[in-house]
Amino acid sequence: MEEFGGKVVLITGASSGIGAETALEFASSGASLALVGRDEERLEKSAQDCLAKGLSKEKVLTIKADMCIEDDVKRIMDSTITHFGKLDVLVNNAGLAKLDFLKSDEIMQNFDELLKINVRSAVQLTNLAVPHLIASKGCVVNMSSFAGKRVSSMSLSYNITRAANDQFTRCCALDLASKGVRVNAVNPGAIETPLLTGFGVPVDQIEEVMGKLHPMGRVGQSSEVAKAIKFLASDAASFITGETLSIDGGRHVACARKQCPHSSASAFRKGEEENRRIRR
Repeated sequence: MEEFGGKVVLITGASSGIGAETALEFASSGASLALVGRDEERLEKSAQDCLAKGLSKEKVLTIKADMCIEDDVKRIMDSTITHFGKLDVLVNNAGLAKLDFLKSDEIMQNFDELLKINVRSAVQLTNLAVPHLIASKGCVVNMSSFAGKRVSSMSLSYNITRAANDQFTRCCALDLASKGVRVNAVNPGAIETPLLTGFGVPVDQIEEVMGKLHPMGRVGQSSEVAKAIKFLASDAASFITGETLSIDGGRHVACARKQCPHSSASAFRKGEEENRRIRR
């Protein structure tokens, strides 16, 4: 299918997890891709996987950048427009998760870091993208979380930033609707990606531990979120804007229940090393 043939899609956090899977979804539909990530090796693998879907080399641009650095964010947009000449879809996927709580020693450092990567970088990149999206009548899909709608214990900073992502989505949708630009978000529950290590869950226990928190009894897969992102960016969603779409196996409608047993101070300290290097 060439549903996105002739369209340019910019995806941040494209080197792993949901971002990498989203890149594959758009590649399968013929889109030209600007892929952004911090890890050059993983980013190159993501690009090669997209090329294997049949894209030519000139249709895949990789941009090694840190979303927390303003000049890097500007370079992302400049590089995309210089290479492709336009932008049709922006997927603000880059993000970070950490466990914290009030009175913890890490709270202010975590809050500043998560606010910068989960919220500020998306605001900056979207602001830079707006003129190009207006020209193409394009759209934005933001990455949020179940935590944007329901509070998850011991995730104070993460909850706040994801709630901000949801409100940012609604604000942008209202501002840009008259310009023909749609803005939506996806709100995944626990998805089997490297991001889950930020919540202190051992890899071999992800399904058993996190699956119990979802009424459907399992964690989600990156492909399930990627397909929803592509749908929101497609013509099939042409009358949808300002939506925050839950992809969480029903978790957002469930009554409060006991939180993940690994959501403890010892768990998040154990995961700190991984937190410092993994961003979705």
